[in-house]
Amino acid sequence: MKLKRHAKILELISESNINTQEELQDRLNQEGFSVTQATVSRDIKELRLIKTLASDGTYHYTTHADKNTKNDLSFKFHAIFSEAVHSVDYAQNLVVVKCYTGMANAACAALDSIHWKGLVGTIAGDDTILLVMKDETFAQGITDELNKLAAK
Repeated sequence: MKLKRHAKILELISESNINTQEELQDRLNQEGFSVTQATVSRDIKELRLIKTLASDGTYHYTTHADKNTKNDLSFKFHAIFSEAVHSVDYAQNLVVVKCYTGMANAACAALDSIHWKGLVGTIAGDDTILLVMKDETFAQGITDELNKLAAK
């Protein structure tokens, strides 16, 4: 449940500007996660979220990941990915990530928070993630990196 909640938090803060813990708590409750303010506070700390100044002058929660480097594998990504994924393979510019049942959305949200070089987009199902890469070289590179993380 915690991994799914963390994935939902990452999704929520990437889709809209969330300014306060109370706002995040309300949004999580609307999404079916019954959480307290203390849980939200712990989640923010575990995900290492920070408040960033938006163009409208307000502050909102964001991840601290450097958008220009694929090697900035944050704690949240590593924790979620290593627990959710059991294999990664590629064919041409497509990468398929096989996850345990129900874990693909959490792993995909964590994967999307890193902003990998050469990644065009992702699609997640229940137990599979499809990554579309710019070319086969990028696909092979990300497959190698993700397989290192998935190795138990």
